[in-house]
Amino acid sequence: MTYAVLRLRSSVNKTRRVEDTLRLMRLTRVNHCTIIRDEPETIGMIRKIKDTITWGEIEPESLAKLLRYRSNIPGGLTDEMVAEYTDYGTVEEFAQAVVDGKIELGAVDGLKNLFRLHPPRGGHRGIKKTYNTGGSLGYRGKEINALLERMLGPGSEDR
Repeated sequence: MTYAVLRLRSSVNKTRRVEDTLRLMRLTRVNHCTIIRDEPETIGMIRKIKDTITWGEIEPESLAKLLRYRSNIPGGLTDEMVAEYTDYGTVEEFAQAVVDGKIELGAVDGLKNLFRLHPPRGGHRGIKKTYNTGGSLGYRGKEINALLERMLGPGSEDR
């Protein structure tokens, strides 16, 4: 299983342990997102920073959109780049392989496991409460995909 982890809160009044963990997960700023695998080490890190982030299981379609429109590669990741650096022909096939745990995002030369996103259209439900109690923090399961869709930025729904 593969998770999308999204930072929602800033560093104000956070302990050094929390800040170090956020830095290790590449979540250095608000609205930064990273993709991680379901491993005991990463789950422990998530538990440590749960009051600062939201996370859930990412769908291949959502990851493909992130790769195409919000990757650190100028112009986004293209099918040609994926075919050049991996055994997959399209971004969608590559995203499916990443979600299935068959390949890492770093397989494409220059691609970082960091996505800088816009604030969500319509805003957050509140960044001081957990998702289960009407807020935005914590585990949200498959509903992380809807949040990521809202955060892709203007014009991404037309692409």
